[in-house]
Amino acid sequence: MSDNQNFNNNVLIEVKDLHKAFGDHEVLKGINTTISKGEVVAIIGPSGCGKSTFLRSLNMLEVPTSGSVLFEGVDITDKSVDINKTRQKIGMVFQQFNLFPNMTVKENIMLAPVKLQIMGSEDAEAKAEELLARIGLADKAEMYPDQLSGGQKQRIAIARSLAMNPDVMLFDEPTSALDPEMVGEVLSLMKDLAKSGMTMVVVTHEMGFAREVASRVVFINDGTIQEENAPEAFFADPKNPRLKDFLSKVL
Repeated sequence: MSDNQNFNNNVLIEVKDLHKAFGDHEVLKGINTTISKGEVVAIIGPSGCGKSTFLRSLNMLEVPTSGSVLFEGVDITDKSVDINKTRQKIGMVFQQFNLFPNMTVKENIMLAPVKLQIMGSEDAEAKAEELLARIGLADKAEMYPDQLSGGQKQRIAIARSLAMNPDVMLFDEPTSALDPEMVGEVLSLMKDLAKSGMTMVVVTHEMGFAREVASRVVFINDGTIQEENAPEAFFADPKNPRLKDFLSKVL
């Protein structure tokens, strides 16, 4: 346990010199950052800059070429680590909802905790009902995913991640597949999560969300972090020329 003795209890994730290449194409070129408990970190940047690859490296959905990712003091890039066990503590919400169409909403939420033997089915059912009430969809419990709108499906996908009681939630552009009028209901749920103290890392195009909800905004460009700051300073007084150019186009 000696690694953990020197570990700052407040730091949840520490990324050190993270590189990722696909063949000859280097997507991440040495990323260093820490994410503390209770932080909401918004990651922005142009398409193809490495944002999603970075996010997916945090739970080893993308295996880094080099560098390390420490989660709660343990280097999860180490092959001896049981990554599936670690992933139980890391919720992940994608652009696409990935709900099982042949299961009801409630069954979708109950599936992982029961299958992984974290809860019995009665407890998992109670948890699912509690989460559905929390996200305002208690009346949809017995419906199937194809009976729901895109915004409702994404809220169910978030509830499904929350059913595992994760220590951090990773969001990969969670609103980009939604019709514009459905974006608000998903962002509103994410704001509530942030207020409840959930640690969140969010790759997003929603600058209003980044400005209003994030405790820190990170600009990734060309595979590196080129600027990061609290939202007010980040948006009002950007220093990096590429960030200034990017914000002039998206704000």
